[in-house]
Amino acid sequence: MSKVKVGLVQMSCVKDKQANLDKAIVKVREAAAKGAQIVCLQELFTSLYFCDVEDYDNFDLAESIPGPSTDALSAVAKELGVVIIASLFEKRTEGLYHNTTAVLDADGSYLGKYRKMHIPDDPAFYEKFYFTPGDLGYKVFQTKFGKIGVLICWDQWYPEASRITALMGAEILFYPTAIGWATDQDEETNVDQYNAWQTIQRSHAVANGVPVVSVNRVGFEQDGAMKFWGGSFVTNPQGKLLYLASHDQEEVEVVELDLKQSDYFRKHWPFLRDRRIETYSPITKRFIDED
Repeated sequence: MSKVKVGLVQMSCVKDKQANLDKAIVKVREAAAKGAQIVCLQELFTSLYFCDVEDYDNFDLAESIPGPSTDALSAVAKELGVVIIASLFEKRTEGLYHNTTAVLDADGSYLGKYRKMHIPDDPAFYEKFYFTPGDLGYKVFQTKFGKIGVLICWDQWYPEASRITALMGAEILFYPTAIGWATDQDEETNVDQYNAWQTIQRSHAVANGVPVVSVNRVGFEQDGAMKFWGGSFVTNPQGKLLYLASHDQEEVEVVELDLKQSDYFRKHWPFLRDRRIETYSPITKRFIDED
């Protein structure tokens, strides 16, 4: 299959977990009705972004994977014949939790999960309190509509993560994400932050010759202190924007990707061919100094 239609669901969330799941399912149906074959939901879409505080009660939001949410979404995937990428708060066992994305194939089967590798710890993003770093490695999933790579939010700043996933054969890189602006900061800072976020991900498309799909949440949370900036987007393998969402509206969009373009751009811009892999071992050091 050379062409595939990807659906992005950019939505706001409320405190009620079931209401968010129900809403996401409605929007998956909307994307499928528009022709989507692979639908990506945003990071931790079943809840508000709870990592703004360190609160032990928030662990009650976690669930097993596979579990209730993947069961519900599997039924929808099978009914609609679509692949669903679902970012969830995983309870692995007592006291061990991950930020995890499950992939459900178009026949409803559970293909597996990716556990977020890079975990931030910033003001209003206290994820290290909740999430254990992923231990499954980087992952690709062979779906009915192509081989996809899934990374999660903070992973999107790291070229190493996108490179490894692309080298594993990913034909598209998907990034469920949750990032926003503090509402007390100035507009210039807002613009600079968003541009940096978009630029680094578009560079992953260019460097690896694969399309990138980034799906962010939208709306005010944290008692109005945080505006999640939406701005979800799709690029082709050259980093060209094919779709750009607004910063303040819920959106369901479907974009057709031509997977044959990767071969074209990799032949004309042969970055993979020209890598000097024998020189890269220092990348595994924390910092290159004399000690």
